[in-house]
Amino acid sequence: MCTALNLSLDGEVFFGRNLDLNCGFGEEVVVTPRNYPFTFSDGSHLASHHAMIGMATVVNDYPLYAEGSNEKGLSIAGLNFPGNAHYFPPKPGKTNVSPYELIPWLLGNFATLAEVRTALAELNLTDIAFSPQMPLAPLHWLVADGSGALVIESTADGLHWYENPFGVLTNNPPFPYHLENVKQYLHLSADWPENRIVPEVPLQPVGVGFGSVGLPGDTSPASRLVRAAFLRSATLNGRDVLPGGQPLSGGENLAAVGQFFRILANVAMVKGSTRNEQGENEYTVYSCCCDAGRGIYYYTTYENLSLTAVDMHKTDLASAVLARYPLARTQEVIRQN
Repeated sequence: MCTALNLSLDGEVFFGRNLDLNCGFGEEVVVTPRNYPFTFSDGSHLASHHAMIGMATVVNDYPLYAEGSNEKGLSIAGLNFPGNAHYFPPKPGKTNVSPYELIPWLLGNFATLAEVRTALAELNLTDIAFSPQMPLAPLHWLVADGSGALVIESTADGLHWYENPFGVLTNNPPFPYHLENVKQYLHLSADWPENRIVPEVPLQPVGVGFGSVGLPGDTSPASRLVRAAFLRSATLNGRDVLPGGQPLSGGENLAAVGQFFRILANVAMVKGSTRNEQGENEYTVYSCCCDAGRGIYYYTTYENLSLTAVDMHKTDLASAVLARYPLARTQEVIRQN
């Protein structure tokens, strides 16, 4: 499970996701500086690259990113895609990249979505695992910058990428299904509904919110995509959505960050509400939002709803050593008396 989101507000770009699983996976916020040496599964090396920040598990000093953003404002997140993801043996003449290294490969090499589109024409996602003890996860990916978003899916019939007008991605089915499914909800609106049945009679709704009657509220992937897309659209098209959102002296747009987390909260999973095939609770292990322009990564965990931030520019981006930040999991409370 999972929901990823890209949101551009007044020229500022925010990217993040809910990570939904039945448990944590040793995750921590990791900054990979420009001179950390990547060695890829095809034997190639990337000694110098764009710096990046995101949530990762570090194994043998290698950052296995779940999502991340680079210093140029390009972002990517991998989301569960079981039963549909298919990877291939290395192919001569192709750029052979394993799924576990797709995020650092893209963020390290490219600055814009336009560059990514060009590179995808030669990409082959291979079936090479990180190690025998760590099989490949079945994933598809949301890639985005300030210009838009696209989805990358490797299925049995090859590699596909789709322009994503919603700026949202969840899980199965493949993305073309979601493009069709959203057509069922074109009538949804944040506005006060108009009486079109008997306009000559002064009928009024019995309360607010009737423009969104029919908005799905379950935790299935298709429903979460529709709900997140609706809330994203309402944010972009809203009037005075962010009142009083003055940036702090340090330049952070916390009003926009707060709006981003409220959207994620509306598609989050509460423990006990959703169980997987094995009967285990799926829940939102963490939620994150990266201010892609400023390089600040905000997150909450299931245990701690207070925002915690890591600023990649407050680390040594010229270093060759990973900067690692364990998650703040103890709930913090501001006490006023």
